[in-house]
Amino acid sequence: MRLLLISNSTNAGEVYLDYPKEEIRKFLGDKKITGLFFPYASVTMSFDDYAAKVRSRFNEIGHDIRSVHEFDDPVQAVNDAEAIIVGGGNTFHLLKMIRDNRLIGPVRQKVMNGIPYIGWSAGSNMACPTIRTTNDMPIVEPDGFDAFHLVDFQVNPHYLDHNPDGHAGETREDRIMEFLVANKDITVLGLREGCMLRIEDKIMKLIGNKPVRVFRYSETPAEMEPGEDFSKFL
Repeated sequence: MRLLLISNSTNAGEVYLDYPKEEIRKFLGDKKITGLFFPYASVTMSFDDYAAKVRSRFNEIGHDIRSVHEFDDPVQAVNDAEAIIVGGGNTFHLLKMIRDNRLIGPVRQKVMNGIPYIGWSAGSNMACPTIRTTNDMPIVEPDGFDAFHLVDFQVNPHYLDHNPDGHAGETREDRIMEFLVANKDITVLGLREGCMLRIEDKIMKLIGNKPVRVFRYSETPAEMEPGEDFSKFL
């Protein structure tokens, strides 16, 4: 199984998909691949426009995409895919459309059989057992929260340590600790922006210059740095 789980698409002051594009290129390899792109997380941008935006970046690194919404038979499109690429946006909208099109099983089978999976933000949430550690508002109601379950841990993309000045509400850490009280056997990895997890051959590595915050029930949250062994989470 080969996964590249990216926290965010864009760092402040950069163009779209700029910072992860070289890691995406290395992950996919030198031979041109046309990946199947899932634009379903987009709400305010059309799927056509979203796909064009992603295609432009992939073309820069020698690869291409086709969007799943362009196919009459999405299941067959998944079955024929060379890679699965799931973009960010609203995770609830993404999951609802994936479930409505009955794509959970087909995608999981293809990725478990070895084709590459790339996700950023909501797309990283979708690789987890459920989407219950997303940061998004539930603007639509999917028929359940179960996702692709490609890994056994949960990711919280865009992880932040503190609230903005003047905000007295719960921190991101508070929300994750609430999740752990209700889900005591699940590990949550707080993936900070500018970072990604690369999983290949039962080895998981952190790429980026920030640590991951590791959350487990009844344990003090811990920091793991790039270069440490993340494979124990697989």
